[in-house]
Amino acid sequence: MENFDIIVIGAGHAGCEAALAGARLGLKTALFTITLDAVANMPCNPSIGGTAKGHLVREIDALGGEMGKAADKTLIQSRMLNRGKGPAVHSLRAQIDRMAYHNLMKKTIEDTEGLYLKQAEITDVLFEDDGKTVRGVRTHLGVEYGCKAVIIASGTYLNGEIHVGTTTYPSGPDSVLPARKLSDSLKAAGMTLRRFKTGTPARVHKRSIDFSKLEVQHGDDDITPFSFTDSGNIENKVDCYVSYTNAETHKVIMDNIHLSPIYSGRIHAIGPRYCPSIEDKIMRFSDKPRHQLFIEPMGLDTDEYYLQGMSSSLPVDVQLKFLRTIEGLENVEIMRNAYAIEYDCCDPNDLLPTLEFKEFHGIYGAGQFNGTSGYEEAAAQGLVAGINAALKLKGEEPMVLDRASSYIGTLVDDLCTKGVSDPYRMLTSRSEYRLLLRQDNADLRLTETGHRVGLIDDERYAAFTKKKEQIDAEIKRISAINIAPGEQLNEYLESQGTDPINNGIKLTQLIRRPQLTYKGLAFIDPERPDLPDDVCEQVELMIKYEGYIKIQLEQVAAMRKLENKKIPEDIDYSKVGSLRLEAAEKLAKIRPLSVGQASRISGVNPADINVLLVYLETIK
Repeated sequence: MENFDIIVIGAGHAGCEAALAGARLGLKTALFTITLDAVANMPCNPSIGGTAKGHLVREIDALGGEMGKAADKTLIQSRMLNRGKGPAVHSLRAQIDRMAYHNLMKKTIEDTEGLYLKQAEITDVLFEDDGKTVRGVRTHLGVEYGCKAVIIASGTYLNGEIHVGTTTYPSGPDSVLPARKLSDSLKAAGMTLRRFKTGTPARVHKRSIDFSKLEVQHGDDDITPFSFTDSGNIENKVDCYVSYTNAETHKVIMDNIHLSPIYSGRIHAIGPRYCPSIEDKIMRFSDKPRHQLFIEPMGLDTDEYYLQGMSSSLPVDVQLKFLRTIEGLENVEIMRNAYAIEYDCCDPNDLLPTLEFKEFHGIYGAGQFNGTSGYEEAAAQGLVAGINAALKLKGEEPMVLDRASSYIGTLVDDLCTKGVSDPYRMLTSRSEYRLLLRQDNADLRLTETGHRVGLIDDERYAAFTKKKEQIDAEIKRISAINIAPGEQLNEYLESQGTDPINNGIKLTQLIRRPQLTYKGLAFIDPERPDLPDDVCEQVELMIKYEGYIKIQLEQVAAMRKLENKKIPEDIDYSKVGSLRLEAAEKLAKIRPLSVGQASRISGVNPADINVLLVYLETIK
């Protein structure tokens, strides 16, 4: 039997990050996939980032993960979303060359020392005699491999089943074979599995699209990379396009709604709330006269285009019929039809914040297996699981990110504490600390952690330290500068739509005015040093939002005070007097590690937390 330290099941975005982290931290790691041709595949939209998702990618990079670097090297269009809003919700989104990303990530894995990429279906997880401690895996060919930790990152392959109209058949995405037997092994061990659903739109041929009828969506002139390292020359190479459904589109769908497996009762699994199919949109939002769709290229060396917003499980002939009612798609040719896919996943309430299962020693979950949707959410969890599996095997302290540190911490806490009733998608509204967790400062928040665990090397850490020192020094310098009124200054202030000054004023007070910028005021600051753009950006944001940031930091301090109040693992909640029965049951099921975590469990109210705090004092 060949032995490894860590075995990762599934080579999607979660599995790739998990395996790379494990190997880079010095653990002998094997990455198993049903087919090598699906490593880092994008079975849905070939894009990375988006609202809140862009935050996750930059955090992955700040911790030492790979997704941001790979996205920068293979993007074909880049845009910063929500520029018209505040910096807390600015989010990077890039259209990716799908095959280039797959090839690059596969080569990165192949070139990583201590990482072994293998094509095989894993059918069984093997346990020690206690039935709870992992000792290895078995493939569909009966080959066994030993290991000390297993990370399950099975995506939508686990017992996958595709639905198109009245046709249902076993499959993973893109007609790849599903993992049909692993679910039985996990259930036999006592793991709780659930059934979720997702879907994808049709892919259509470029020659059949009338681009003259579509709205053009250009990329940004000034491209911000995902990675905080030097990503080289990044440029836009394509345009994307926008069109809309109409009354005729909606009529075709409604006339055939009985053929949709979602509405005919053939699908019983729960689908994503924030990414509904087009038939779901029309049924649920019947008052809307149209729905937007984005027409986006799949890469530079293909004529496939992706129809974002048009996910469907209707029959193929109906798909073609309703697509041809849309302006610009009147003669469209479908290359790959849309479909819905059901798959097995775990209950994330069964996971620790390290993403290790509470009841199984050495088994971790990541990605859609944990009940999430999206490549970015998957990659973030894969990185967390890979880091923590490696740290545990090395005998080191785990990496647990709290809600105030990152969107990754928010994601993991939501999964483990609140659980999910449908595929989870990261949103900026999910974070109560989003002004602190901007995508522009992910390195300032997380690079220290990445260096501590061992994924950020000393050279990159030194560059980060220099950046941090420059920011601190510049803020200190500016805070000491007083500006006298003058004709040139007042003319500038009035030209920017803000009031002139009659008395001396702090330079920081001018920078805080909404109409003014740090760079724009350089002419009244002759001693200003020549600083990199990313340093200037942080200086301006930290000065402009100082008051709001201070309030959020006070909230963080209060939250962390509760996080520091640990709950004994063997606590018997039935003995906590005056604790409501519902709260006791929820606490006993989820077994929070701290009072802070307990306070976020649905069904546990502030009065219950006060009772728990009193009880913990009595058993000290």
